[in-house]
Amino acid sequence: MTAQSENADTLCPPKTIFEIFKKKDSVFVMKPVRNNFFLLIPVIGSQPATGFMFGAVAQYTFKGKLAEDKYSIANVGIIYTTKKQWMINVKNNILLNNNKIFLSGDYRFYIFSQPNYGLGTGIIPGHTVDADFEISSIAEPMDYNYFKFHQTASWRVSKDFYLGGGLNFDWYSSINDYNLDVENEQFTEHYNYSKKYNFDNTEYFINGFNFNAVYDSRDNQVNASRGWYANLNYRLNPVFFKNQDYSGVLYGEYRHFIPLFNPHKRYILALWAYGQFVVNGKVPYLNLPALGWDQRSRSGEGYTQGLFRGPGLVYLSTEFRFPITCNQLLSGVVFTNFITASNDDKSVRLFNSIQPAAGVGLRLLIDKATKTNLIFDYAWGRKSEGFYLNAGETF
Repeated sequence: MTAQSENADTLCPPKTIFEIFKKKDSVFVMKPVRNNFFLLIPVIGSQPATGFMFGAVAQYTFKGKLAEDKYSIANVGIIYTTKKQWMINVKNNILLNNNKIFLSGDYRFYIFSQPNYGLGTGIIPGHTVDADFEISSIAEPMDYNYFKFHQTASWRVSKDFYLGGGLNFDWYSSINDYNLDVENEQFTEHYNYSKKYNFDNTEYFINGFNFNAVYDSRDNQVNASRGWYANLNYRLNPVFFKNQDYSGVLYGEYRHFIPLFNPHKRYILALWAYGQFVVNGKVPYLNLPALGWDQRSRSGEGYTQGLFRGPGLVYLSTEFRFPITCNQLLSGVVFTNFITASNDDKSVRLFNSIQPAAGVGLRLLIDKATKTNLIFDYAWGRKSEGFYLNAGETF
Protein backbone atom coordinates (compact mmCIF):
# COMPACT_ATOMS: atom_id res chain seq x y z
CA MET A 1 0.00 0.00 0.00
CA THR A 2 1.38 3.44 -0.88
CA ALA A 3 1.84 6.30 1.60
CA GLN A 4 -0.97 8.24 -0.09
CA SER A 5 -3.40 5.34 0.24
CA GLU A 6 -2.38 4.89 3.89
CA ASN A 7 -3.22 8.55 4.46
CA ALA A 8 -6.58 8.00 2.78
CA ASP A 9 -7.32 5.12 5.18
CA THR A 10 -6.35 7.33 8.14
CA LEU A 11 -8.63 10.16 7.04
CA CYS A 12 -11.44 7.76 6.21
CA PRO A 13 -10.79 4.51 8.11
CA PRO A 14 -12.42 1.32 6.80
CA LYS A 15 -15.61 0.28 8.56
CA THR A 16 -17.49 -3.02 8.48
CA ILE A 17 -21.24 -3.53 8.71
CA PHE A 18 -20.81 -4.83 12.28
CA GLU A 19 -19.17 -1.56 13.39
CA ILE A 20 -22.15 0.50 12.22
CA PHE A 21 -24.07 -0.70 15.27
CA LYS A 22 -21.24 -0.09 17.76
CA LYS A 23 -20.96 3.00 19.91
CA LYS A 24 -18.46 5.42 18.42
CA ASP A 25 -15.19 5.89 20.30
CA SER A 26 -14.36 9.46 21.27
CA VAL A 27 -10.83 8.95 19.94
CA PHE A 28 -9.92 6.80 16.98
CA VAL A 29 -7.55 4.03 18.10
CA MET A 30 -5.71 1.74 15.68
CA LYS A 31 -6.34 -1.91 16.59
CA PRO A 32 -3.90 -4.72 15.84
CA VAL A 33 -4.58 -6.63 12.64
CA ARG A 34 -5.97 -10.09 13.29
CA ASN A 35 -4.47 -13.12 11.55
CA ASN A 36 -7.77 -14.99 11.27
CA PHE A 37 -11.46 -14.44 10.62
CA PHE A 38 -14.37 -16.86 10.99
CA LEU A 39 -17.60 -16.26 9.12
CA LEU A 40 -20.88 -18.15 9.32
CA ILE A 41 -23.61 -16.95 6.96
CA PRO A 42 -27.01 -18.33 6.05
CA VAL A 43 -27.63 -19.28 2.45
CA ILE A 44 -31.06 -18.29 1.15
CA GLY A 45 -31.78 -18.01 -2.54
CA SER A 46 -33.26 -19.46 -5.66
CA GLN A 47 -32.09 -20.54 -9.09
CA PRO A 48 -33.51 -22.80 -11.80
CA ALA A 49 -31.18 -25.72 -11.01
CA THR A 50 -32.10 -25.88 -7.32
CA GLY A 51 -35.37 -24.04 -6.71
CA PHE A 52 -35.50 -22.33 -3.31
CA MET A 53 -32.47 -23.24 -1.21
CA PHE A 54 -31.39 -22.66 2.35
CA GLY A 55 -28.48 -23.70 4.51
CA ALA A 56 -25.24 -22.28 5.87
CA VAL A 57 -21.63 -21.71 4.86
CA ALA A 58 -18.79 -21.48 7.36
CA GLN A 59 -15.57 -19.87 6.13
CA TYR A 60 -12.28 -19.59 7.99
CA THR A 61 -9.66 -17.16 6.70
CA PHE A 62 -6.24 -17.20 8.34
CA LYS A 63 -2.53 -16.51 7.88
CA GLY A 64 0.77 -17.12 9.63
CA LYS A 65 2.49 -14.70 11.96
CA LEU A 66 5.09 -13.44 9.50
CA ALA A 67 4.39 -10.22 7.62
CA GLU A 68 4.89 -11.86 4.22
CA ASP A 69 2.45 -14.71 4.94
CA LYS A 70 -0.64 -14.62 2.75
CA TYR A 71 -4.20 -15.40 3.77
CA SER A 72 -5.59 -18.90 3.32
CA ILE A 73 -9.24 -19.93 2.99
CA ALA A 74 -11.14 -23.04 4.05
CA ASN A 75 -14.91 -23.35 3.96
CA VAL A 76 -17.72 -25.83 4.51
CA GLY A 77 -21.24 -25.48 3.15
CA ILE A 78 -24.43 -27.49 3.71
CA ILE A 79 -27.46 -26.63 1.60
CA TYR A 80 -30.92 -28.15 1.18
CA THR A 81 -33.35 -27.18 -1.57
CA THR A 82 -37.05 -27.46 -2.33
CA LYS A 83 -36.12 -29.94 -5.08
CA LYS A 84 -35.00 -32.28 -2.26
CA GLN A 85 -31.33 -31.77 -3.02
CA TRP A 86 -28.55 -31.99 -0.46
CA MET A 87 -25.24 -30.27 -1.28
CA ILE A 88 -22.28 -30.65 1.05
CA ASN A 89 -19.11 -28.80 0.00
CA VAL A 90 -15.64 -28.60 1.53
CA LYS A 91 -13.10 -26.33 -0.18
CA ASN A 92 -9.55 -25.32 0.69
CA ASN A 93 -6.94 -22.93 -0.72
CA ILE A 94 -4.24 -22.96 1.92
CA LEU A 95 -0.68 -21.64 2.09
CA LEU A 96 1.58 -23.25 4.69
CA ASN A 97 5.13 -22.88 6.02
CA ASN A 98 5.66 -19.23 5.09
CA ASN A 99 3.90 -19.63 1.69
CA LYS A 100 6.15 -22.55 0.70
CA ILE A 101 3.32 -25.09 0.30
CA PHE A 102 0.07 -24.48 -1.54
CA LEU A 103 -2.91 -26.82 -1.04
CA SER A 104 -6.06 -26.66 -3.14
CA GLY A 105 -8.98 -29.02 -2.60
CA ASP A 106 -12.58 -29.54 -3.64
CA TYR A 107 -14.70 -32.19 -1.90
CA ARG A 108 -18.43 -32.63 -2.54
CA PHE A 109 -21.28 -34.96 -1.75
CA TYR A 110 -24.48 -34.17 -3.60
CA ILE A 111 -27.87 -35.81 -3.61
CA PHE A 112 -28.72 -33.87 -6.67
CA SER A 113 -31.01 -33.13 -9.57
CA GLN A 114 -29.99 -31.04 -12.53
CA PRO A 115 -31.35 -30.96 -16.09
CA ASN A 116 -29.10 -31.65 -19.05
CA TYR A 117 -29.41 -29.49 -22.13
CA GLY A 118 -27.11 -31.08 -24.69
CA LEU A 119 -23.55 -30.26 -25.63
CA GLY A 120 -22.01 -27.05 -26.92
CA THR A 121 -23.09 -23.42 -26.60
CA GLY A 122 -25.14 -23.66 -29.79
CA ILE A 123 -28.05 -25.15 -27.81
CA ILE A 124 -29.43 -21.59 -27.51
CA PRO A 125 -30.27 -20.46 -31.07
CA GLY A 126 -29.59 -17.00 -32.43
CA HIS A 127 -32.14 -14.21 -32.11
CA THR A 128 -33.07 -14.47 -35.77
CA VAL A 129 -33.78 -18.20 -35.50
CA ASP A 130 -36.33 -18.33 -32.70
CA ALA A 131 -37.14 -15.23 -30.67
CA ASP A 132 -39.64 -17.22 -28.54
CA PHE A 133 -37.13 -19.93 -27.56
CA GLU A 134 -37.17 -20.95 -23.88
CA ILE A 135 -34.31 -22.87 -22.23
CA SER A 136 -36.83 -25.05 -20.40
CA SER A 137 -37.91 -26.48 -23.77
CA ILE A 138 -34.62 -28.40 -24.13
CA ALA A 139 -34.18 -29.39 -20.48
CA GLU A 140 -33.84 -33.11 -19.79
CA PRO A 141 -34.43 -33.62 -16.03
CA MET A 142 -32.13 -35.99 -14.17
CA ASP A 143 -31.44 -37.11 -10.58
CA TYR A 144 -28.11 -38.49 -9.43
CA ASN A 145 -25.72 -38.71 -6.49
CA TYR A 146 -22.26 -37.22 -6.83
CA PHE A 147 -19.14 -37.76 -4.75
CA LYS A 148 -16.03 -35.72 -5.55
CA PHE A 149 -12.54 -35.73 -4.06
CA HIS A 150 -9.97 -33.46 -5.69
CA GLN A 151 -6.83 -32.43 -3.82
CA THR A 152 -3.52 -30.99 -5.02
CA ALA A 153 -0.36 -30.10 -3.12
CA SER A 154 2.28 -27.85 -4.69
CA TRP A 155 5.67 -26.77 -3.42
CA ARG A 156 7.33 -23.42 -4.06
CA VAL A 157 10.32 -23.74 -6.38
CA SER A 158 10.91 -20.00 -6.78
CA LYS A 159 9.20 -16.77 -5.77
CA ASP A 160 5.42 -17.16 -6.33
CA PHE A 161 5.90 -20.29 -8.48
CA TYR A 162 4.79 -23.78 -7.36
CA LEU A 163 4.96 -27.30 -8.78
CA GLY A 164 3.14 -30.38 -7.54
CA GLY A 165 0.35 -32.82 -8.16
CA GLY A 166 -2.67 -34.48 -6.67
CA LEU A 167 -5.48 -37.01 -6.79
CA ASN A 168 -8.90 -36.84 -8.45
CA PHE A 169 -11.92 -39.05 -7.91
CA ASP A 170 -15.46 -38.52 -9.26
CA TRP A 171 -18.33 -40.96 -8.74
CA TYR A 172 -21.80 -40.54 -10.25
CA SER A 173 -24.41 -43.02 -9.04
CA SER A 174 -28.18 -43.62 -8.94
CA ILE A 175 -28.57 -41.75 -12.23
CA ASN A 176 -32.26 -41.38 -13.10
CA ASP A 177 -32.84 -39.92 -16.58
CA TYR A 178 -36.53 -39.00 -16.51
CA ASN A 179 -37.06 -38.44 -20.22
CA LEU A 180 -35.47 -41.74 -21.18
CA ASP A 181 -37.82 -44.44 -22.51
CA VAL A 182 -35.76 -47.01 -24.38
CA GLU A 183 -38.71 -49.29 -25.16
CA ASN A 184 -40.48 -46.48 -27.02
CA GLU A 185 -37.22 -45.20 -28.53
CA GLN A 186 -37.29 -41.94 -26.59
CA PHE A 187 -33.64 -41.18 -25.98
CA THR A 188 -31.78 -38.38 -24.21
CA GLU A 189 -28.49 -36.60 -24.78
CA HIS A 190 -26.97 -38.35 -21.77
CA TYR A 191 -28.10 -41.80 -22.91
CA ASN A 192 -26.93 -41.35 -26.51
CA TYR A 193 -23.51 -40.11 -25.40
CA SER A 194 -23.10 -42.90 -22.83
CA LYS A 195 -23.99 -45.63 -25.30
CA LYS A 196 -21.82 -44.21 -28.07
CA TYR A 197 -18.73 -44.19 -25.83
CA ASN A 198 -19.53 -47.37 -23.86
CA PHE A 199 -20.35 -45.86 -20.48
CA ASP A 200 -23.04 -47.27 -18.21
CA ASN A 201 -25.85 -44.70 -18.25
CA THR A 202 -26.85 -45.37 -14.60
CA GLU A 203 -23.47 -45.20 -12.78
CA TYR A 204 -19.86 -44.39 -13.57
CA PHE A 205 -16.74 -43.13 -11.90
CA ILE A 206 -13.49 -41.63 -13.09
CA ASN A 207 -10.28 -41.63 -11.06
CA GLY A 208 -6.77 -40.41 -11.72
CA PHE A 209 -3.95 -38.11 -10.74
CA ASN A 210 -2.70 -34.75 -11.92
CA PHE A 211 0.39 -32.64 -12.43
CA ASN A 212 0.03 -29.05 -11.28
CA ALA A 213 1.85 -25.72 -11.83
CA VAL A 214 0.80 -22.51 -10.07
CA TYR A 215 1.99 -18.92 -10.19
CA ASP A 216 0.45 -16.57 -7.62
CA SER A 217 1.57 -12.98 -7.03
CA ARG A 218 -1.78 -11.73 -5.68
CA ASP A 219 -1.60 -9.63 -2.54
CA ASN A 220 -4.69 -11.34 -1.08
CA GLN A 221 -6.50 -14.36 -2.46
CA VAL A 222 -9.71 -13.38 -0.62
CA ASN A 223 -9.99 -10.01 -2.37
CA ALA A 224 -7.00 -9.17 -4.52
CA SER A 225 -6.17 -5.57 -5.45
CA ARG A 226 -3.08 -6.36 -7.53
CA GLY A 227 -1.08 -9.25 -8.95
CA TRP A 228 -2.00 -12.27 -11.00
CA TYR A 229 -2.65 -15.95 -10.65
CA ALA A 230 -2.14 -18.77 -13.17
CA ASN A 231 -2.76 -22.49 -12.88
CA LEU A 232 -1.93 -25.23 -15.38
CA ASN A 233 -3.20 -28.70 -14.49
CA TYR A 234 -3.07 -31.93 -16.49
CA ARG A 235 -5.24 -34.77 -15.21
CA LEU A 236 -4.49 -38.33 -16.31
CA ASN A 237 -7.26 -40.93 -15.88
CA PRO A 238 -6.02 -44.51 -16.38
CA VAL A 239 -8.30 -47.54 -16.73
CA PHE A 240 -8.50 -49.52 -13.50
CA PHE A 241 -12.02 -50.97 -13.64
CA LYS A 242 -14.81 -51.78 -16.07
CA ASN A 243 -16.94 -49.00 -17.54
CA GLN A 244 -13.92 -46.68 -17.75
CA ASP A 245 -11.96 -45.16 -20.59
CA TYR A 246 -8.47 -43.76 -20.58
CA SER A 247 -8.51 -39.97 -20.79
CA GLY A 248 -6.42 -36.85 -20.35
CA VAL A 249 -7.92 -33.52 -19.33
CA LEU A 250 -6.07 -30.20 -19.51
CA TYR A 251 -7.11 -27.22 -17.37
CA GLY A 252 -5.64 -23.73 -17.62
CA GLU A 253 -6.67 -20.68 -15.58
CA TYR A 254 -5.57 -17.04 -15.43
CA ARG A 255 -6.65 -14.19 -13.14
CA HIS A 256 -5.28 -10.66 -13.24
CA PHE A 257 -6.02 -7.72 -10.93
CA ILE A 258 -5.07 -4.27 -12.20
CA PRO A 259 -5.38 -1.23 -9.88
CA LEU A 260 -6.62 1.88 -11.70
CA PHE A 261 -6.45 5.56 -10.80
CA ASN A 262 -3.59 5.21 -8.30
CA PRO A 263 -2.83 5.87 -5.49
CA HIS A 264 -6.12 4.74 -3.96
CA LYS A 265 -6.15 1.23 -5.50
CA ARG A 266 -9.84 0.81 -4.84
CA TYR A 267 -10.74 0.90 -8.52
CA ILE A 268 -9.83 -2.53 -9.83
CA LEU A 269 -10.06 -4.07 -13.27
CA ALA A 270 -10.26 -7.84 -12.70
CA LEU A 271 -9.93 -10.50 -15.40
CA TRP A 272 -10.65 -14.22 -15.12
CA ALA A 273 -10.22 -16.72 -17.90
CA TYR A 274 -10.09 -20.49 -17.89
CA GLY A 275 -10.26 -23.36 -20.33
CA GLN A 276 -10.82 -27.07 -19.83
CA PHE A 277 -10.28 -29.62 -22.59
CA VAL A 278 -10.55 -33.39 -22.97
CA VAL A 279 -7.36 -33.89 -24.99
CA ASN A 280 -7.22 -37.71 -25.00
CA GLY A 281 -9.85 -40.44 -24.77
CA LYS A 282 -13.37 -39.88 -23.47
CA VAL A 283 -14.89 -38.99 -20.11
CA PRO A 284 -18.47 -39.73 -18.96
CA TYR A 285 -21.15 -37.18 -19.85
CA LEU A 286 -21.56 -35.59 -16.41
CA ASN A 287 -17.78 -35.23 -16.05
CA LEU A 288 -17.40 -33.22 -19.24
CA PRO A 289 -16.28 -29.60 -18.70
CA ALA A 290 -19.38 -27.61 -17.73
CA LEU A 291 -20.23 -24.05 -16.74
CA GLY A 292 -20.50 -23.40 -13.01
CA TRP A 293 -18.57 -26.51 -11.96
CA ASP A 294 -15.32 -24.71 -11.13
CA GLN A 295 -13.90 -25.16 -7.62
CA ARG A 296 -16.11 -22.51 -6.00
CA SER A 297 -19.02 -22.77 -8.48
CA ARG A 298 -18.69 -19.06 -9.33
CA SER A 299 -18.40 -19.07 -13.13
CA GLY A 300 -21.27 -18.25 -15.45
CA GLU A 301 -23.34 -15.75 -13.48
CA GLY A 302 -26.47 -15.17 -15.55
CA TYR A 303 -26.83 -18.85 -16.49
CA THR A 304 -27.88 -21.91 -14.54
CA GLN A 305 -25.13 -24.31 -13.49
CA GLY A 306 -24.44 -27.01 -16.09
CA LEU A 307 -26.35 -25.28 -18.88
CA PHE A 308 -23.33 -25.35 -21.22
CA ARG A 309 -21.20 -28.47 -21.41
CA GLY A 310 -18.79 -30.04 -23.88
CA PRO A 311 -15.40 -31.74 -24.39
CA GLY A 312 -13.88 -28.26 -24.73
CA LEU A 313 -14.90 -25.15 -22.79
CA VAL A 314 -13.48 -21.60 -22.58
CA TYR A 315 -14.71 -18.96 -20.15
CA LEU A 316 -13.87 -15.26 -19.74
CA SER A 317 -15.10 -12.83 -17.10
CA THR A 318 -14.24 -9.15 -16.62
CA GLU A 319 -15.14 -7.00 -13.61
CA PHE A 320 -14.76 -3.32 -12.80
CA ARG A 321 -14.76 -2.92 -9.02
CA PHE A 322 -15.25 0.55 -7.52
CA PRO A 323 -15.86 2.18 -4.10
CA ILE A 324 -19.22 3.68 -3.20
CA THR A 325 -18.49 4.91 0.33
CA CYS A 326 -15.21 6.42 1.48
CA ASN A 327 -14.93 4.02 4.42
CA GLN A 328 -15.05 0.95 2.11
CA LEU A 329 -18.23 -0.28 3.79
CA LEU A 330 -20.05 -0.38 0.47
CA SER A 331 -18.60 -0.89 -2.99
CA GLY A 332 -19.90 -1.97 -6.35
CA VAL A 333 -19.08 -3.97 -9.45
CA VAL A 334 -20.18 -4.17 -13.06
CA PHE A 335 -19.21 -7.26 -15.00
CA THR A 336 -19.52 -9.29 -18.17
CA ASN A 337 -18.77 -12.91 -18.96
CA PHE A 338 -18.56 -15.04 -22.08
CA ILE A 339 -18.72 -18.82 -22.53
CA THR A 340 -18.09 -21.13 -25.47
CA ALA A 341 -18.26 -24.94 -25.48
CA SER A 342 -17.77 -27.50 -28.24
CA ASN A 343 -19.76 -30.53 -29.42
CA ASP A 344 -17.59 -32.98 -31.37
CA ASP A 345 -20.53 -35.19 -32.32
CA LYS A 346 -22.15 -32.32 -34.25
CA SER A 347 -18.87 -30.76 -35.47
CA VAL A 348 -19.44 -27.67 -33.31
CA ARG A 349 -16.05 -26.22 -32.45
CA LEU A 350 -15.00 -23.75 -29.79
CA PHE A 351 -15.94 -20.14 -30.64
CA ASN A 352 -18.51 -21.24 -33.25
CA SER A 353 -21.05 -20.04 -30.71
CA ILE A 354 -20.38 -17.65 -27.81
CA GLN A 355 -22.96 -16.91 -25.12
CA PRO A 356 -22.60 -13.59 -23.23
CA ALA A 357 -23.90 -12.33 -19.90
CA ALA A 358 -23.63 -9.10 -17.92
CA GLY A 359 -24.50 -7.94 -14.44
CA VAL A 360 -24.13 -5.57 -11.52
CA GLY A 361 -23.38 -6.13 -7.87
CA LEU A 362 -22.89 -4.65 -4.41
CA ARG A 363 -20.19 -5.47 -1.88
CA LEU A 364 -20.62 -5.12 1.90
CA LEU A 365 -17.43 -5.17 4.00
CA ILE A 366 -17.58 -7.64 6.89
CA ASP A 367 -13.87 -7.95 7.81
CA LYS A 368 -11.19 -5.31 7.32
CA ALA A 369 -8.04 -7.37 7.82
CA THR A 370 -8.91 -10.01 5.21
CA LYS A 371 -10.99 -7.59 3.07
CA THR A 372 -13.83 -10.11 3.08
CA ASN A 373 -17.05 -8.84 1.49
CA LEU A 374 -20.55 -10.18 1.26
CA ILE A 375 -21.38 -10.08 -2.43
CA PHE A 376 -24.78 -9.51 -3.98
CA ASP A 377 -24.88 -9.94 -7.77
CA TYR A 378 -27.63 -9.95 -10.36
CA ALA A 379 -26.79 -11.10 -13.87
CA TRP A 380 -28.56 -11.44 -17.19
CA GLY A 381 -27.66 -13.98 -19.86
CA ARG A 382 -29.45 -14.89 -23.07
CA LYS A 383 -32.89 -16.24 -22.13
CA SER A 384 -31.64 -16.53 -18.54
CA GLU A 385 -30.93 -14.50 -15.38
CA GLY A 386 -30.11 -15.07 -11.73
CA PHE A 387 -29.33 -13.61 -8.28
CA TYR A 388 -26.20 -14.63 -6.37
CA LEU A 389 -25.20 -14.28 -2.71
CA ASN A 390 -21.70 -15.28 -1.61
CA ALA A 391 -18.84 -14.43 0.73
CA GLY A 392 -15.57 -13.29 -0.81
CA GLU A 393 -15.14 -12.02 -4.34
CA THR A 394 -16.44 -13.98 -7.33
CA PHE A 395 -12.80 -14.63 -8.25
